[in-house]
Amino acid sequence: MILTAILLLICWTGIVSEAVAAPIPIPTVSIGVDSTNNPTEMSKSLQVLFLLTVLSLAPSILVMMTSFTRILVVLHFTRTALALQTMPPNQILIGLSLFLTFFIMAPTWGNINDQALQPYLNGQISQEQALDKALYPLREFMLKQTREKDLALFVNMSNVEQPKTYGDIPTRAIIPAFILSELKTSFQIGAVIYLPFIVIDMIVGSVLMSMGMMMLPPAMVSLPFKILLFVLVDGWYLILKSLIQSYQ
Repeated sequence: MILTAILLLICWTGIVSEAVAAPIPIPTVSIGVDSTNNPTEMSKSLQVLFLLTVLSLAPSILVMMTSFTRILVVLHFTRTALALQTMPPNQILIGLSLFLTFFIMAPTWGNINDQALQPYLNGQISQEQALDKALYPLREFMLKQTREKDLALFVNMSNVEQPKTYGDIPTRAIIPAFILSELKTSFQIGAVIYLPFIVIDMIVGSVLMSMGMMMLPPAMVSLPFKILLFVLVDGWYLILKSLIQSYQ
């Protein structure tokens, strides 16, 4: 029995050693550029390249050509006015801004899907026509939120002929004008949000000074009153409602 067990162990060890010593095939991946005489294959390759380009630019499009900028800046102003450094966290503010952006931009993206994406997927229009039709709803949205002063600034600096209609304005002038207008509007809303909390800081600071408590930080005492005021007036509801209504 012992001899049999030893022989089995030797055989098993030999099998394992041979399996370990045997070379393991490793797959290789190669990337190359080949010529083709089929226009269909060339068209599909260009479509894939275009799709990858759009996906790489998607974060910039989402941030700069939608309502995301205004919403996120206002929410950060609100948190700073409450003197809360990390509450709510940045992840929550960014997530809330994204979902509000999806809600506000839903009609615009619906028009893009109906007028450009679906006809292009069904083969009814070409790629160039799909791009033009997809850009039109975005241009219309941005022009509604852009001040004429900001728009005139970039139109004059773009060295183009004086446009007669909004359709003649180049998109490269609309996008920076829209971003500038969004920043200005968000800072205006942030200034209005700051006012009641500044009043609370002034009142608390005056009371502490009159009581001789100069060593006690006013911000520490005013923080509970700020949070209490914000909760009593249902601050998040009012701010989000105002942000949504500002785009309607």
